Amino acid sequence: MTTERREPAQTAGERAMLEGWLDYHRRTLAWKCEGLTDEQLRTASVPPSELSLMGLVRHMAEVERSWFRKVLVGEDPGPIYCTDEDPDGEFHLTEADTWDEAYAAWQAEIGIARQNAAGLGLDDMSRGKSRFTSTPFNLRWIYTHMIEEYARHNGHADLIRERIDGSAGD
Repeated sequence: MTTERREPAQTAGERAMLEGWLDYHRRTLAWKCEGLTDEQLRTASVPPSELSLMGLVRHMAEVERSWFRKVLVGEDPGPIYCTDEDPDGEFHLTEADTWDEAYAAWQAEIGIARQNAAGLGLDDMSRGKSRFTSTPFNLRWIYTHMIEEYARHNGHADLIRERIDGSAGD
């Protein structure tokens, strides 16, 4: 699999620009994971941190689920990897955790995110609540936050990938 990344057009409208940058950062995370074994994808960055590329993908599946299902449309699908006993479960990997499963869960959540946002305008307000506030968010804010979330974690992914095999890049 070769991940293709394209920056949005420099003259795109606001929504196309936001969706384009979000997709660009989604593809960047996939690209950072490309060509590695499950063992490499489970490799923690630097002890004592448990941060790994597979953990980041699982985390972003949880983030997509939270913002585009729970907050945006008011669903309560429950977490994928986290529990009350292990609120950071997406980062706690075992030998049984695979890239195929993590990638499939992440892509499924991205698909649902796109579907849930498709019928809404940028000024439309969320129907659910975040764990941080009961104040609603407009879709524009959610897109902007998701771009920030991916950009920050792609920086982590860049360093983890470089540690694993020396690959570096934007």
